[in-house]
Amino acid sequence: MLNMQQPFSGAGVALVTPFKNHDIDYPALKHIINFVIEGGVDFIVSLGTTGEAVTLTAKECREVLDFTIETTDNRVPIVAGYFGSNFTERLTANIRQYDFTGVAAIMSSSPAYTKPSQEGIFRHYMAVAEASPRPIIIYNVPSRTGSNVLPETVLRLAHESAQFMAVKEASGNLDQAMKILKHRPDHLQVFCGEDPLTLPMIAGGGHGAISVIANVFPAHFSGLVRAAREGNFDLARKLNFDLLDVHPWLYVEGNPVGIKAAMEIAGYCSKEVRIPLVEQSESNYLKLQEAMSKVGAWDFAR
Repeated sequence: MLNMQQPFSGAGVALVTPFKNHDIDYPALKHIINFVIEGGVDFIVSLGTTGEAVTLTAKECREVLDFTIETTDNRVPIVAGYFGSNFTERLTANIRQYDFTGVAAIMSSSPAYTKPSQEGIFRHYMAVAEASPRPIIIYNVPSRTGSNVLPETVLRLAHESAQFMAVKEASGNLDQAMKILKHRPDHLQVFCGEDPLTLPMIAGGGHGAISVIANVFPAHFSGLVRAAREGNFDLARKLNFDLLDVHPWLYVEGNPVGIKAAMEIAGYCSKEVRIPLVEQSESNYLKLQEAMSKVGAWDFAR
């Protein structure tokens, strides 16, 4: 059985939430969970951005998380990825009453839309740290929140509290990631949140990644992360180049629209998403299919 107090690193997958006729497709979800674990991922993030948590009800979120915990069966750690909010008091109240049995950590994005100052972001996260019974992964994704959690704020938080086990750095700014890596305390890990930047970030000292493409190419992506962390850069570059031309088609119409289309191409679930998201256009779907077909040997759904 996994020790929930032990830190984890390596290749994480931001798991999709498959739908069928608007409902959650649990048989497909089970198949995907087994596929990514067998593909070598080191941990799972349930109900992050890629998991479309914002389009699910609170009841659905709880059910998906419980199903993921049960199906994973202690094979890899699970991160609950939907603990972000613009309203700090509501978020901390929710965390305090939540049952985190089977969950190794929570991932919390910084407040969106309100565009708080760095001091406001710091106070928000410190309130989350005080409320949370589990370690916290700071999720910095300014393209979605509208504000950047600067390296100085990440480092201030990490030096203030060991509750902050990691940052998912998804600003797309390698210079920002390098500043965190240079000055971080030992307990703070840095995970890449932009799949195409995983190799250079790990080469600079990063500890892994939380990936979108690992839903459909778990063996390739986890192999890339493992090779880079072991210093086998010839293999890491090869695996990185294999995936490079697929990445753009996963994001051309937004995430998780592209990865849902990829999962349908691979036979794991429908490309269905919930409004306000819409399914990938036919032209981009075909381009994605062509790019995927050029990747080295990989397993379609069996």
